[in-house]
Amino acid sequence: MDFSSFTGTISSSFEELNPLLRCYEREWIDDTSRILEEEDEECGEQVPVRIFTVSKNLVLVKPEAYIPHVVAIGPYHQKRLDLYQMMRYKISSAKRTQKLLKTSKFRDVVEHFYELEHRIRACYHRFLDYSGETVAWTMAIDASFLLEYLQIYAKRVTLTKIPYGMSHLLDYTGRKSGHQAVLRDMIMLENQIPLFVLREFLGFCQLEKPNEFLAEGLKGLCTDLSPIKFMGNFPSHEEELFERAHLLDLLYYTLVPPSNHEEMVIVKIEVEEAEKKDGEDEGKSSKLVLKKLCDIISAPLRCLNIAAKSEKFSVIMKLPCQIIKKFTKGSAGKTIQDLVDSVKEVAQEVGTVDSEDIPPMEEIPIPSVTELKNVGIKFRPSNGGLNTIKFDEAAATFNLPAIVINEKSEVVIRNLIAYEASIAPEMMALSRYIELMNGIIDTEEDVLLLREARIISNQLKSDMEVANLWNGMSKSVKSTEVPVLDDAIKSINAYYSSQLKVKAGRIMKNYVFGSWKFLVFLGANIFLLLTALQAFCSVYNCRRAISSA
Repeated sequence: MDFSSFTGTISSSFEELNPLLRCYEREWIDDTSRILEEEDEECGEQVPVRIFTVSKNLVLVKPEAYIPHVVAIGPYHQKRLDLYQMMRYKISSAKRTQKLLKTSKFRDVVEHFYELEHRIRACYHRFLDYSGETVAWTMAIDASFLLEYLQIYAKRVTLTKIPYGMSHLLDYTGRKSGHQAVLRDMIMLENQIPLFVLREFLGFCQLEKPNEFLAEGLKGLCTDLSPIKFMGNFPSHEEELFERAHLLDLLYYTLVPPSNHEEMVIVKIEVEEAEKKDGEDEGKSSKLVLKKLCDIISAPLRCLNIAAKSEKFSVIMKLPCQIIKKFTKGSAGKTIQDLVDSVKEVAQEVGTVDSEDIPPMEEIPIPSVTELKNVGIKFRPSNGGLNTIKFDEAAATFNLPAIVINEKSEVVIRNLIAYEASIAPEMMALSRYIELMNGIIDTEEDVLLLREARIISNQLKSDMEVANLWNGMSKSVKSTEVPVLDDAIKSINAYYSSQLKVKAGRIMKNYVFGSWKFLVFLGANIFLLLTALQAFCSVYNCRRAISSA
């Protein structure tokens, strides 16, 4: 094929594609002009973005906690083929909900959402590559599916009768795995629809009190999903509830109220003088402990001083040089070389152990539950949320909110943290709380102690799973500062550091165990000397050598 025919083939291929490209361009121009011409002042008002995409850094840590597995709610994951099988269940829900409509046509609801297209799009952070009609149908179908789930928690009103074919997904007992899987997907940040869409949909339904039905259903669902038992922050007025952007937003502000910057800020405790006093006390204790250590160490030194005055001691001190001269020429020289090699191996092991002791990641500076209990600190569940976390120094009691850990908890917590990082409030109280729990929980023993204190209700298989959950959570948490939590951490650290047991342990670590490399080196040399002495005595009579000297 010559060049001219080749270029002709390419040109003909582009000509075939040109109509498709022109069609796409025409649709884009039509949609853009329609948005600019039809958008009125109300639609033009700035609507805060509240449905975000999860950061890639978080998704890479644990993608299954942020990406839905069963059902797609909203536009972000509608195109995924692996979730498309749930479409028949969602359409089935729409058919049943259609019987409750004031009008017999489901399309009327869709047309209403089509009029609200701009307001719906404004809620999403990512550009929605859908037509306005597709967005409207997506909202109507997904809203009917969610409302059927809400009726499980709105016990006063039965919206529709659940068919046998969906009993594994819609479970009034809440124990079936299919039901739990849908709830996990429902709370994910990328799987949300605006809350006002549910309210608008109920406006077409034949219900006496649709707002009460929605409020009761949302409260019951949040109670089921919330990891923290305290629900006192749930909006008491319906209008306040409906101001929330979506389900995850409602759950977040149930745990951390919008006024957290007012409630969470408290008068900071003046701890500088206390820390200074603790430093002086620690200095006195350090001198006392060091004096005792010097008395213990000086005892064998006094014995060595007495022995050094004897004539036999000077003879023994000359033996190493004589041993080296005699045995470097014989088989004993190999023994000494082997001993030197063993000392080198010990030095290499020292370096290996030292590198293994480096912690893999930095945690919040606070002792674990086991360490706190060892100095007499007790744990007690508080009657409230995050703003009730405090340390009572007089009673040596650490107050923490009660928390439930089940199969949904990790997904709920991770998505709450991702949402908090997206909206970036003045103080990221929930993230700081996760840091605190990660700091005090290291092992399954820590979880056991918190279970016995009725702070953690563990519904997983073992305490080790709970410990792994908290320890893995820190890899996705952004460091932040919250005064009420930071003051509790400072108070408990100051109390823990003031204990005599802790001070003595730190002194031993800094002044004794800190020089363990030198002690190992000294011990290895003494071992080498004694072994050489034993080798000499096995060949020669030590007493005869000493007497002849």
